[in-house]
Amino acid sequence: MTKLQCLVVDDERLALEVMESYIERVPFLHLAKLCLTPLQALEFIARNPVDVLFLDIDMPGLTGLQLLQTLKAPPPLVVLTTAYSQFAVEAFALDVTDYLLKPIPFSRFLAAVQKVQTQLGANRLPTNESTLEPKPLTGQLFIKSGVKTIRVDLDDILYIEGKKDYVLVHTRQTKISTQFSLTSFMEKLPTDQFARIHRSFIVALTKVDSIERNRILIGTIEVPIGELYREDFFKRIG
Repeated sequence: MTKLQCLVVDDERLALEVMESYIERVPFLHLAKLCLTPLQALEFIARNPVDVLFLDIDMPGLTGLQLLQTLKAPPPLVVLTTAYSQFAVEAFALDVTDYLLKPIPFSRFLAAVQKVQTQLGANRLPTNESTLEPKPLTGQLFIKSGVKTIRVDLDDILYIEGKKDYVLVHTRQTKISTQFSLTSFMEKLPTDQFARIHRSFIVALTKVDSIERNRILIGTIEVPIGELYREDFFKRIG
């Protein structure tokens, strides 16, 4: 499958994390890089192919709109991500694909991606499959832990917890420590079976026993639901 190369530019790390989580959930998108400044983005674009640029507007030094005016032809398609509505007229005059207002729901993000699809044309998209289909269930995962590589059945995983310098995979029987990041795990897991519900937690949806306000119960284990992930999680479970 040919994936669309995505570059995200925002001076807020939390906003970058949200866009990263959204991109990794769509199988035909690939996160090429996260940039905290427009200058970092310009340097990356000069050396690498970029299909879609997710761009904040209000940034110090160089605004997103000023960055757009410096891009050489042919520029990538641009989706603006901002907390301010007053730049919309100026933005669309620069031929942006979409204009997303923060906080950005995942459903609105998908609508913008579909506009990108339309503009790029069917020859750039995956064929003979639904673009929003979840990744296939493989049944098992090989996890490197210290000097060992451990096979774990996906059905045994209860949840995955991100620590400062490592990740803990909680299974029915044990806990496995690994240097993987949570983002790396979401790339390996079937998205119809697992959900990221917090910046530090991924849960197996089939193991959720109940939901109480801002927490999930898996047996007697309590897992918090992050505010940024809450809306999308409840949409997923209906």
